[in-house]
Amino acid sequence: MRVSSPVARAGIAMIVAASLVLIVLFSVGFHLLSPWWWTPIASNWGYIDTTLVVTFWITGAVFVAVVLFMAWCVFRYRHKPGRVAHYEPESRRLEIWLTGLTALGVAAMLAPGLVVWKQFITVPDEATEIEVVAQQWFWSYRLPGVDGRLGSSGVEWIDFENPLGINPHDRFGADDVVIDAGDLHLPLGQPVKVNLRSIDVLHDFYVPEFRAKMDMVPGMVTYFWFTPTRTGEFEVLCAELCGTGHGIMRGYVLIDEEAEYEAWLGEQFTFAGLPASQGIQVAKTAGGSDP
Repeated sequence: MRVSSPVARAGIAMIVAASLVLIVLFSVGFHLLSPWWWTPIASNWGYIDTTLVVTFWITGAVFVAVVLFMAWCVFRYRHKPGRVAHYEPESRRLEIWLTGLTALGVAAMLAPGLVVWKQFITVPDEATEIEVVAQQWFWSYRLPGVDGRLGSSGVEWIDFENPLGINPHDRFGADDVVIDAGDLHLPLGQPVKVNLRSIDVLHDFYVPEFRAKMDMVPGMVTYFWFTPTRTGEFEVLCAELCGTGHGIMRGYVLIDEEAEYEAWLGEQFTFAGLPASQGIQVAKTAGGSDP
């Protein structure tokens, strides 16, 4: 319906301006009073939360500024009898200001992320190396045995008796601990490098409380590291759409005190001791070769 009355048009402009201001007030109030905050941290990556907060406040400030500017424009330039629109197709001064402020805001959001990313991929020397293997639609894990290192692996060795594709000719793989479609346990306070492999499609290993996640690309080994800082049971999610069973591709990581972890570890099968692998000769003699 066309509004022809100047008074009606001015009234609509006031309503629109007031609505925009209310949107800003409601958004800021909801954030400050909301009961939903970050989930409890269970790793050393408080840096990631800090980066998220910095990004949130920058984008929030831009949101408030843009919406309030729109409200001011609607109010300031509302219809008045005799007012004629001013045509100004470009403004170099305004372009310089907007470009400079945008560049400053983007730099302020990128800088903390680059610092955190460097820490995220710089694995400490004392970190224990483990492996997460994803396939539709469950998680499997591999931990180093008494030799303290993982054996090599590859898709060419994957079969019913060797679901993780561990190299049967690599002597370092014989004592690797294999958790096939089970839950992962890790010791409290020990840095962990998590190697990630997928044997079918794209997946993403994600534990929200760890603040660490990474895509798992078939044919590649990706990784991240973290240090568990408190005990508990934390749910594993797949954060990459991987097929019809994506929503049920879940599991648990349990962070244990040292004694509990060692007790659990002693109950697990090694690659050489897997019930399905009794016929596999896993480099138990000097004939075994390094990868």
